[in-house]
Amino acid sequence: MMIRSAGLLLHRRTGGALEVFIAHMGGPFWARKDAAAWSIPKGEFDPDLETAADAAEREFREELGVDPPDGPRIELGTWAYSSGKRVTVFAVDGTGFTASVFTYGTFELEWPPHSGTRHAFGEVDRAEWTPIQSARTRLVKGQRPALDALVDAGD
Repeated sequence: MMIRSAGLLLHRRTGGALEVFIAHMGGPFWARKDAAAWSIPKGEFDPDLETAADAAEREFREELGVDPPDGPRIELGTWAYSSGKRVTVFAVDGTGFTASVFTYGTFELEWPPHSGTRHAFGEVDRAEWTPIQSARTRLVKGQRPALDALVDAGD
């Protein structure tokens, strides 16, 4: 069964420069990484149970603990990761969205590996606005095409 994921890519213009809102992945594996360690707020869904757009909204709330901004959702496209997982991304005008107090969703992981001890970690550990050029190196590779699609859509 193909794994599907959906997310919201918030964007805004600040001083004429395009910025996007991305989240740094949580947990010990990502703790000291920056390049290719960020993600569009997104998560998995079952297309038999909900639409990609509904899943993107839900996942934004679950990962960050806040509602996404109102406004139209523009489907930018669906891209396959090297693993075969497919991610559908929707653009949302985030002008006025304040990146401040979040309540991050959590996951459990055995840490250290093979220790038998499980710990809870945040799905993300921080989220922030970043210039689109910086996002090109910060985002995981499979999500980078969404940035080009955003630019092509006229942000």
